[in-house]
Amino acid sequence: MPSETMDRDYTYEGIRLHCTEEGEGRPLMLLHGWGCDGKIFDSVRAFFVEHFRVYTFDFAGFGRSEEPREVWGVEQYTRSVEAFARENGIERPILVGHSFGGRVAILYASRNEVEKVMLVDAAGVKPRRSARYYWKVYSYKVAKRVLPIAVGRHRAQRIIDRYRAKTGSSDYNNATPMMRAILSKCVNEDLCHVMPLIKAPTLLFWGEHDTATPLADARRMESLIPDAGIVTVRGGSHFSFLDDPGLFLRVAESFLVGTADK
Repeated sequence: MPSETMDRDYTYEGIRLHCTEEGEGRPLMLLHGWGCDGKIFDSVRAFFVEHFRVYTFDFAGFGRSEEPREVWGVEQYTRSVEAFARENGIERPILVGHSFGGRVAILYASRNEVEKVMLVDAAGVKPRRSARYYWKVYSYKVAKRVLPIAVGRHRAQRIIDRYRAKTGSSDYNNATPMMRAILSKCVNEDLCHVMPLIKAPTLLFWGEHDTATPLADARRMESLIPDAGIVTVRGGSHFSFLDDPGLFLRVAESFLVGTADK
């Protein structure tokens, strides 16, 4: 008989957050990437629900969760998940984090007891930036200060918006002003210093051609997390679990299901 899906709204720092709960067994948390919500896992969630008690989160500012009222970093996002775990008596969860959700999984696992961790094309290694990147960033900041004085506020805003549309990432351009500030903060947070604190077995599932979080990031994580290994998806992108869901589910079953059955 199919498991009933329960919608769970909860509050952290005055922000209403949303989570769904379904399945039976050991707790497993699905943590989505930036610009997505928990629905990104729809094509693979049935497998997890078959074996686990699954908690699928919408992070603050995404899906059915409210946007933060101040600039959050990875710390606040992680605390919001920790608060839910405490309120609901969730102990030693399994964490599956994609992209930005990987950041939360890394920080959570570094200071809480967890069963196992799957990091899927996860963020957490601060990207290396070229001189051209820094020139672009600082030119943009200077333009925001100088243009309103030179050409007036309204015209300056039109120029800045056009420039941002041409040069900014889609995640940045599609975000609200608050979420843009949060993205800028989170993207520049390096979590390498907490990776050695992760005691749980960790599997890195990665797209061979991931350009958002390159395979080099996975190798860096593998070198820092004491008990970690990599599975690479040939030809895979930043959404490797959607590129080859069959492989993803076989790997997840091999790595995780034995844990749930003990």
